[in-house]
Amino acid sequence: MSIFQTIAAFLTAIVLLVSLHELGHLLVARWCGIKVLRFSVGFGRPFVKKQWRGIEWCLAPIPLGGYVKMTDTREGNVADADLPYAFDKQHPLKRIAVVAAGPLVNLALAVGLYFWVFAADGITQIKPYVGTVHAPSVAATAGFAPGDRILTVNGTPVADFNDARTRIVLDLDGGTVAVGVQTANGQNTVRHIDAAGTPEAEAVAKRTADLGLSPFKHTDAVGKVMPHSPAARAGLQAGDRIVAVNGTTTRHWRDWQTIVRDNAGRYLTLTYVREGKFYQTKLLTNAVELPDRSRIIGQIGVLPAPDQAWQAQIVRRQRPDAAGALHAAWSKTVSYSVLTLDFFRKMLFGQASLNHISGPVGIAEAAGASASVGWQAYVEFLALVSLSLGVMNLLPVPVLDGGHLVYYTAELIRGKPLSERVQQLGVRVGISLMLAMMLLAFFNDITRLFGQ
Repeated sequence: MSIFQTIAAFLTAIVLLVSLHELGHLLVARWCGIKVLRFSVGFGRPFVKKQWRGIEWCLAPIPLGGYVKMTDTREGNVADADLPYAFDKQHPLKRIAVVAAGPLVNLALAVGLYFWVFAADGITQIKPYVGTVHAPSVAATAGFAPGDRILTVNGTPVADFNDARTRIVLDLDGGTVAVGVQTANGQNTVRHIDAAGTPEAEAVAKRTADLGLSPFKHTDAVGKVMPHSPAARAGLQAGDRIVAVNGTTTRHWRDWQTIVRDNAGRYLTLTYVREGKFYQTKLLTNAVELPDRSRIIGQIGVLPAPDQAWQAQIVRRQRPDAAGALHAAWSKTVSYSVLTLDFFRKMLFGQASLNHISGPVGIAEAAGASASVGWQAYVEFLALVSLSLGVMNLLPVPVLDGGHLVYYTAELIRGKPLSERVQQLGVRVGISLMLAMMLLAFFNDITRLFGQ
């Protein structure tokens, strides 16, 4: 996907999700009789402004959020006629409703988007089986083997392969990860991943390396030849099986792949079988630098053919009715919300890597990648970001919606607001935390971008 398409996918996501979040605040504020002055998507000096229904609607150039400005005596003089409609003069329950509306809209949107995908395209579940273990990797070091069925991660049962992988990745920096598995011969055992604080775990958190686990198996035949690649120029075709490189017999895909990877930018003579006949060809491998810049490897531009029998065993597709799609959407939203909260808890106690935090560049990359796959992947990406936005805004951090909810709930219980001093202290702490988080996110984006 081009840079322009990536930017378009990112801006679409931000404008949609931020607009709906702020629209939730606005609609409930109007319903509660509060005067709304401005609705802005983005921060900074607006480049688009329109007055409609007594509200100034704005688009601003910094796409990192938005806001709804309401009449409030704490932010300046308010005309006597507008005092009954000022936000800070409302009952705490009304203010709680206004503040909670934004995050709840995001959570409801996540349910709706998941429902749309499940109802239109069905539900695809990949069972938590290990099909391939790539080496070197943290999974290979821990002794994972093809055929393992993952049952639990640190004692928590897993529903599918994506659930298992996500939990392992988030737990890598929390100490040893105990993964309960059932081996291919039916024995139950535990694979221990002890990678906390290692460069390998950091690379996984930065997404410059993978765990080394894939649920799929492949055959030793070529499944796809990339256009304009060395393999394409050498005449290789789907269905070919490479059996020797420079005279060295290669029985399996990984055998000749290892030789190619170790010979970046060099000529190699390949012997391959096509429809029972042997052929030879010569090609010059591409020299490709790994994302973490740790080494340069050789590639020829082919992908293996999937093992269809294994894939049929681990992939489960179902087309639910509307009720089933709604139940699945709700369950996925709840599950990911709990997982997100658990991540923030672990991060607070130093049990999760800060490298998992992404900023605008990371989100843009994910938006572009999902959009290039298809509309279903992009809609699921929107649902996940909306869910994350909703959960994050409910955290009890001053300046976030969750922090305001704490203030107004305390006021409701006490019968009077918290002191101005306490509120101002909370705001300063909240701003400091959010600024530190933003700087960390930008730092992570930059290091990922330049492969450090």
